[in-house]
Amino acid sequence: MITVLTDRQKKILQLIIDDYIETAEPVGSRTIARKYNLGISPATIRNEMSDLELLGYLEQPHTSSGRVPSAAAYRFYVDSLGGPLMLSPNDVALINSWYREQVHTIDDIFQSTAKILSRMSKNVSVVLANKDSDSVFSYMKFLPLNEHQAILCIVTEEGTMDHGVVQIPAGMSSLELESLAQRVTNKLNGKKLREIDSGILTDLRDHVAKDDRLYSSIIKGIKQIQAGQSENKMFLGGTRQILNQPEFKEPERMKELLGVLEEQQILKDMLTAGRDSGLKVTIGSENKFSGIQDCSMIQATYRLNGQVVGTLAVLGPTRMEYRKVMSVMEYLHHYLKVVMKKIEEK
Repeated sequence: MITVLTDRQKKILQLIIDDYIETAEPVGSRTIARKYNLGISPATIRNEMSDLELLGYLEQPHTSSGRVPSAAAYRFYVDSLGGPLMLSPNDVALINSWYREQVHTIDDIFQSTAKILSRMSKNVSVVLANKDSDSVFSYMKFLPLNEHQAILCIVTEEGTMDHGVVQIPAGMSSLELESLAQRVTNKLNGKKLREIDSGILTDLRDHVAKDDRLYSSIIKGIKQIQAGQSENKMFLGGTRQILNQPEFKEPERMKELLGVLEEQQILKDMLTAGRDSGLKVTIGSENKFSGIQDCSMIQATYRLNGQVVGTLAVLGPTRMEYRKVMSVMEYLHHYLKVVMKKIEEK
C-alpha cells in the first residue's frame, strides 16, 4: 500500500532532513517551529512527526526527544522532495579554477575530479576511469645503455609509457636502432591501442631487424601497454574527511568502511555494477555490498563520443548532502566533456 503524504508532512519531512544533514543532531518539533516559519504550533508539528514516525520516515534514537530520518525518508527526499541545487558562483569558480590549474593529461582530469568531489561533498569520492577508450600509440624509441643493451620506450599520445631493458643485436649501431624505432612509429602512430591486433603485430616483423629477441621485446612492450590501458584506473579522495563524520566515530563502523576502501576490486565492482547513464543514488540497505549498508552512494557514468570514459561516485553516511552532491556531479558531467575535448586537441 502506497502512503500519500500531505503537503504539510512533506514540508516538515524535508525540513527535518535538511536540518539533520546540516547538524547531525536529532531534530525536535521545537527546533522546526523556532527555525522555520511554518505558521503552525510545535504541538501540531509534533503530531505530524509522530505520524511520519508511524509511517516509517522518522526514527527516535535512544532516549532523545528528537527524530532522525530513516533510509525510507532519504529515498523519498531524493525521489520526490527536490532535485539538485543550483551551484553557487563560488562553487562554479572553484571547479573551473581547479581544472585550469591542475589538468594536463587524461589522468589529471580524473585525479582532479576525485579531489573536487571529496572537497565539495566532504565524503569519499571514487573515480573509475576507462583507460582504453581514447589511448593512441604515439611513438617508440630506444635509449642506449651500453653496446649490448638499450631501454625500449613505448609512449601513448596521453603520455602513458611502458619501458624495459632489451638486448641489442650484435653489430647493430645506435643509428640503426633509431631507424628501427622510427619505422615502427610510422607503422603504428595514430592507431588506437585496441586496434593494434595480432595481424598488425605480426606485420611488424617486416619493420624489425631479424633478431627474434628484439622483435619479441617490442611485441611484449606493446602488449603490456595495451594491458595497462585496458585496466580501469581508480582514483580515491577524501578518506580523511569521511572519517571526521560523526557517523564513523565508532571504531567498528570506521573499521568496516576502511576495509571496503582498501579493497580496490570491491570498489570497482560497486561502480561497474551500476554503470547506467545519469545519476544513480543507493541508500542504506539498497547497497548490496557488505560494509556500506548503512552508507549512501551517488554515482554517474559519463560518456564521450558514445564511449564510457569514467564513473564518478561519492560514498558517505546516509546523512549526505544529496542535492549538493547531485548538483556537483551534474555540473561535472557537462564540464568534463569540454575539458577532455581540449586535452584531445592538444
